[in-house]
Amino acid sequence: MTHQGTVRARARRPYGRRRSRGARTGLALLTAGLTLLGAAGTGAASAVPEGRPSTPGNTASPPLPGPHPGGPARFVPGPCPQTPDPVPGRCGFLEVPENRSHHGRGRTVRLAVAIIPAASARPAAEPVVFMEGGPGGDAFDNIPFLIGSGVNRNNALIVVAQRGGLHSQPNLACPEIDRFGVKAVGLRYDAPSTGRELVRAAKECRQRLAAAGIDLSAYNTTENAADFADLRTALGIDRWNVYGYSYGTNLALTYLRLHPQGIRSVAIDSIAPPTAVNLPWTWDSAAEGIGEIFAACEAQPRCKSRYPHLRRTLDEQVRRLEAHPLTLMAQPPAGGNPVKVDLDGGALVNILVANTVRAVDVPAALDELAHGNPERFARARAIDVSTSVGAFAHGLTQSVACAEWVPGHSERDLLKAGRRNFPGWPDTVLAQAPQLPFEYDVCRAWNVPDRTAIQRVATFSRVPALLLSGTFDAKTGASWAHVAAATLPNSTSVRIPGIGHWVVPQSPCAASVLGSFLARPTAPDTGCVAGLRPPPFTITP
Repeated sequence: MTHQGTVRARARRPYGRRRSRGARTGLALLTAGLTLLGAAGTGAASAVPEGRPSTPGNTASPPLPGPHPGGPARFVPGPCPQTPDPVPGRCGFLEVPENRSHHGRGRTVRLAVAIIPAASARPAAEPVVFMEGGPGGDAFDNIPFLIGSGVNRNNALIVVAQRGGLHSQPNLACPEIDRFGVKAVGLRYDAPSTGRELVRAAKECRQRLAAAGIDLSAYNTTENAADFADLRTALGIDRWNVYGYSYGTNLALTYLRLHPQGIRSVAIDSIAPPTAVNLPWTWDSAAEGIGEIFAACEAQPRCKSRYPHLRRTLDEQVRRLEAHPLTLMAQPPAGGNPVKVDLDGGALVNILVANTVRAVDVPAALDELAHGNPERFARARAIDVSTSVGAFAHGLTQSVACAEWVPGHSERDLLKAGRRNFPGWPDTVLAQAPQLPFEYDVCRAWNVPDRTAIQRVATFSRVPALLLSGTFDAKTGASWAHVAAATLPNSTSVRIPGIGHWVVPQSPCAASVLGSFLARPTAPDTGCVAGLRPPPFTITP
């Protein structure tokens, strides 16, 4: 699902993504020229105090030396984290209170920050600050994709490891959940026994984080937004542009609502409006994204002729696999020895939502499955055996999801949404939210306060906004852009046909629109969109 690479989306990363090492390396090679130019450029962020330049040998700062009183926010220059692709800029930490409601009596947390110069010799005055998805994704891992998409072509780029994320301190990683994910490829996706193992892993992680003195209730979107407001002030930046994708759009809209000062423009990509995000919503987005893939096949004569009844085929395969799961050996996409995988109805649906099988291959993969060849889906199911344990901040995911997404809608509401979108599917499949199976059980164990009254609020703003959506996005359906746009009167909405989750790295047109928006927020050039069509689907003999 990435530009010049293959996305590998985890089962429990609703708004996050990851790539194979090969995909990351390929993009780094393609963008080496931009990286070198960026390292030599200057921009608005040049007023930031100088830190050590990034080199392959640099390592992250030492661990945070225990709890200490949280005072005013400050930026401290420091070494860049050691990442597979060295950071082409300078770095440091933003120090902020863990919980601002404690008014200086709590501990301080440190957020890793990278400042990447513009590639242009004459950069724009206002930088772009990037808001990562997830919640819990590794923002630094996405720097090559941002540079490859030209986000820093004319603007300095600021990348922040959100509170709790990798390279920030503390890091709310949950190796317990990662290890469960590796094991889960061989388990029934939606079996109660699988749910119990997941909940056990979440409990172990929560207990460990709480024992370390971490206030899990402070890892929420409100505090996250305040961190970005503090960062702008600490860096001495008068105005900047905001670009967020997936959960980062939820964060960006919250930030715009609570801290509008100094925001020149906001671009949001694969949109999850705060007023809309809940567990039943996941079935609405899944139905939209999958339905768009089927409709695009119907519009291509060769695809329509070869695969004439895709929705019926999907319905039949979900019911068949849920009643009679397949257990087989499959080689992970990243290579290595074959592993045992379990392919049931829930796993099949989750693979489609995660876009782990490329959208252009979905009709062929479903047809092959119906004719006794499950290889494409089996390999996609095996993807989590290559999990990098500890890289994803599940603690941030659960602290946000359990406080802001789950409350207010019952398990019965989730099941009703599934039945409405996919009538006739087994209830065992529809009872689990796509990408967030057993989330009600996990949240009972995670036990953070309900924040929906604070978070599910619309953002009314006249700040220029760009809303980018991919029609094949089954995580954050393209139609949800209308919800956000309704209260953003100076917004421009763009739908990119045939693209899934996180549009800009996959679409040169979307990247061009974003670039023109950053140059002229009130009049972006969207001309390239008119001629776009979904790519041809794979046609098998």
